[in-house]
Amino acid sequence: MDTALVIPVFNEAATIREVVLQAQDKVDRVIVVDDGSADGTTQRLQDLDIHLLRHESNKGKAAALQYGFSHALSLHAKTIITLDGDGQHNPEEIPKLLDTVKSCPNTIIIAARLKQRQNAPKLRLFANRFADFWVSWAAGYPVIDSQSGFRLYPDKMLHSIQLDTTKQNGFVYESEILIEAANNNFYSISIPVESIYRKEGRESHYRPWTDTWRIVRMIAWRLIRKGMYPSGLFRSLRILPDPRNQPLG
Repeated sequence: MDTALVIPVFNEAATIREVVLQAQDKVDRVIVVDDGSADGTTQRLQDLDIHLLRHESNKGKAAALQYGFSHALSLHAKTIITLDGDGQHNPEEIPKLLDTVKSCPNTIIIAARLKQRQNAPKLRLFANRFADFWVSWAAGYPVIDSQSGFRLYPDKMLHSIQLDTTKQNGFVYESEILIEAANNNFYSISIPVESIYRKEGRESHYRPWTDTWRIVRMIAWRLIRKGMYPSGLFRSLRILPDPRNQPLG
């Protein structure tokens, strides 16, 4: 299985080298997209055997992910994993995603932060649950931890989807891709991984109120265009038989 890891980064000099070193032996290639960092992020990686891409100015997470996806697909990667460069995803758990996709091909695998969730900031936890409800409704099935950036995507799915990658859609993109994938008959399952929130780490780029509102606004327009999609709401409230999709508690 030809597997590429895409890591979008913006001012992650403090953590990115450690993340890459932990991940390198678990995938076939590592692609880091530096989205206009000004803190020396790129310099921390110059001596490593990776594909290092760069935006000269900050274009947002959506554009960085799309740049990484396009590069991975140009290298004929069949499986593309994403994780963030801030150290809040554990690269040691990459094999869990790769093991899962063997029995669930053509499926998005979400590394859902279900373990030690008591470590999560309360506002972030509320925003994630709120977004899950809306994403699940629009996708038409239950999605667990729709805001996790630690995922596995099949190449066929990425080839089939084109989305808005403008800067204001930075954190909307990862929600919208789940919805659009479902429209193309690609669905997700979630597997539980550790929740890591570093008290000494930098403040998250995700803004719980602003970015969650943008996600809800995008979904609301999609639902309106589909007549509020009542069947999707009904299906999204089902209890999944797959035990890996654990309810948020």
